[in-house]
Amino acid sequence: MAGDGGSPDESGAAGLGDDLVTQILLARGVPRGDLERHRNPSLRAFLPDPSHFRDMDAAAERLAQAVLGRETVTIYGDYDVDGATSAALLIRLLGELGLPARYYIPDRLLEGYGPSGEALVKLAREGSSLIVTVDCGAMAHEALAMAHEAGVDVVVVDHHKCSTDLPQAAALVNPNRLDESDVGAAHGHLAAVGVAFLLAVATVRCLRAQGYFTGRAEPDLFALLDLVALGTVADVAALHGLNRALVAQGLKVMARRENIGMAALIDASRLSRAPVCSDLGFALGPRINAGGRVGESTLGVRLLTTADPDEAQAIAAQLSALNEERRAIEQAVQEAAEAQIERQHNRAVMVLAGAGWHPGVIGIVAGRIKEKTGKPTLVIALEADEQGRGKGAGRAIAGGDLGAASSGAREAGMLIAGGGHAMAAGLTVSPEQLPALADWLDERLGVAITAAMANQALLLDLSLTPRGLTPALIETLESAGPFGMGWPAPRVAVGPVRLVKADTVGKDHVRLIVRGDDGASFKAIAFRAAESELGQVLLHGAQGRKLWLAGRAKIDDWASRPAAELHIEDAAFAD
Repeated sequence: MAGDGGSPDESGAAGLGDDLVTQILLARGVPRGDLERHRNPSLRAFLPDPSHFRDMDAAAERLAQAVLGRETVTIYGDYDVDGATSAALLIRLLGELGLPARYYIPDRLLEGYGPSGEALVKLAREGSSLIVTVDCGAMAHEALAMAHEAGVDVVVVDHHKCSTDLPQAAALVNPNRLDESDVGAAHGHLAAVGVAFLLAVATVRCLRAQGYFTGRAEPDLFALLDLVALGTVADVAALHGLNRALVAQGLKVMARRENIGMAALIDASRLSRAPVCSDLGFALGPRINAGGRVGESTLGVRLLTTADPDEAQAIAAQLSALNEERRAIEQAVQEAAEAQIERQHNRAVMVLAGAGWHPGVIGIVAGRIKEKTGKPTLVIALEADEQGRGKGAGRAIAGGDLGAASSGAREAGMLIAGGGHAMAAGLTVSPEQLPALADWLDERLGVAITAAMANQALLLDLSLTPRGLTPALIETLESAGPFGMGWPAPRVAVGPVRLVKADTVGKDHVRLIVRGDDGASFKAIAFRAAESELGQVLLHGAQGRKLWLAGRAKIDDWASRPAAELHIEDAAFAD
């Protein structure tokens, strides 16, 4: 209907949009009777009562007590985006409640993941009567026991896998507790920042019941959703249900640019428009992560909590510079890791390790290699600490719970530390245990991974001719977003087409111009594909033949007039 590039009549646009969006929602598992709630996801429609979560009321009451008593509170965060946004959210909340909070972010290289007992005791001696750990703490039994002995209360806000026995804490809020309620467990896909937001809601409600807001304005919790959106997307949390509502509404808040640090981050990312969901994962998130990976771990929290525009601009610029440094380090580690792939072709889980690899980039490299091989991947930096131990990060594929496997390997005595969630894990391991670890992971995950890989298929939402690939169509498809893990962006097949031009841009991206039998042409690109089978076919084996191209339809807005393009994931000969 919009295939000629013009504007369809109003009734036609509405009919097209309603039909396509409905089909997209149904394809993602939405019951027909629940379509309207998912069509425009709102907090009112998806936010559960926080009291359904184990320990939530106890955590809220302890925070409220700290506010009323003007206690010294420290937020103990993690060094990644989820940790930084979770810490920033609670710091901003407490500030609006009239209680300035301190923060502590451990150094990735010197201290590693999670709260250390020494740090918690030090914070207690410095006057903190309450410590709130965010995005960490669920498995910190020894550290929290030391804090308890030092007389300081600790509230844990986490989302990582838990063991049957929980650490000693004033409250432990985590939808992935094994004893969680049915409602809480149904929200196990929340990032830590989402759990922190629920705690903020519960805390304000608790203070309201105690009359704290008589003559005092309540904090605008909605204004914190830009932090929730950034942390949720950057942590690759599944974007269905509540997460999708949090991100959808958070993007609206982000567009208002009310958070000075967030606005500076957007500017440093060279975005000339309001951020969309993919920007959070590929532009904003990596800059926050760069501080913890190769720079100073506190930079993200400082940026997202500052009220000084000059400080925000300076930190954002520093994070952008660190991100460029991170790219160079990452490239070197990735090349070294990829050199080991061939020796592990028979493994269900790739276990790649090397001395001198920077621990700050191993998670990114694991993700890159997972994308390239289609297999779960662990990348381990050997001799990463003074004890000569290895620090590892893993990225999984759907069908293999790497976090649970890492926790199991730790319980089996093969890891010094390990855990995470289904799609990502972190670990500490002695080098001599690596062969046994690789064998154990194969035994634990081999059947599930083999089945998952055998069932992989490129699922399509729409098939169309080249003339049907228009900006109007893409805008309609995007209205079913935001898209991400667990709520994939629509995938289309376009064809038949013939190549007009094919070349390599950047390091290994394949760029195409194609034309269909209907006379319409468009641009397409296959990212990081030049050396793959797909890339080689597009560059050298498809001249003169008709193709169907499959991938994500995007709007190219670099030119004076927006145009549709295709980000290719696969191709098939049409003749």
